Amino acid sequence: MKNVFKLTLVAIFLAFGFVSCSSDEENIEITTTTEDGEDGEDVNDVGDDENTEAVAQLHPAFAAFSDAVTVTLSDDGTQVYIETTGYPDHTSIYWETDHALYEDESVNGVVKTTQDTYIGGGTGEAASFTVDAVPNLTGASEATHLDTIGIAVSGASIFNDQEGAGDLDQAAGSLDYNGGHKGPGVYHYHLEPKSVSNDDDNLVGILEDGVFIYGRQCSSTGTYPTDLDASGGHTSTTQYTDGEEEYHYHIINEEYNAPLYAYDEAIVLFAGPFQGF
Repeated sequence: MKNVFKLTLVAIFLAFGFVSCSSDEENIEITTTTEDGEDGEDVNDVGDDENTEAVAQLHPAFAAFSDAVTVTLSDDGTQVYIETTGYPDHTSIYWETDHALYEDESVNGVVKTTQDTYIGGGTGEAASFTVDAVPNLTGASEATHLDTIGIAVSGASIFNDQEGAGDLDQAAGSLDYNGGHKGPGVYHYHLEPKSVSNDDDNLVGILEDGVFIYGRQCSSTGTYPTDLDASGGHTSTTQYTDGEEEYHYHIINEEYNAPLYAYDEAIVLFAGPFQGF
């Protein structure tokens, strides 16, 4: 997957006249603003003006997000606005049949939610939310909810392990190779998206509490972490922290019982609770 992230760097003046340094990443620009983005519906605003820390530039992990995702740092450096077109950069049965990324997964046993449901089918793909630039890890936690709870590096939305008012048992038959489907609303993942992270340490995306989520393995050890909390989170270095430890989530390495899922190993992406509010 080709991850190209374009942002515009605007100097941020902190207390005592400090001026931030630009990122060394090629083709990375940082945009700052004091207003929410104009495209897409802001599904959740978790910023806390009274208890937020400021940063001088966006986290390096945002460079891994596809062109579908736009990330904006506020003028005061305390909040990040994240929005996506919702169009993933990988194949799926949910693209229209004449789309370059369409793949007929019905031969593998995938049964679409409805046959006339397509990515970009006019029901609204965009999603967005605002997070604290530095997650509020004070020990409080919050349960996940239905609909978008995060945005993946591919541009797709992340959902939890529930479908409607129940679990994924019946809906599992409609999930594509990436553990995603659409029907109706945004295309979204419930399971480990194999085109993004397939039993590895790749960055998967960011959740609406401002915490990044990675694959089942940890880059600091090269294997499955053994110290995860109830959310699948722990504190260690990642490939984006330049040797500094940081709290982040992993996809928990536990197979979900989903007999109707067409592919091997149904691994829930994130069930919660959130830790960064």
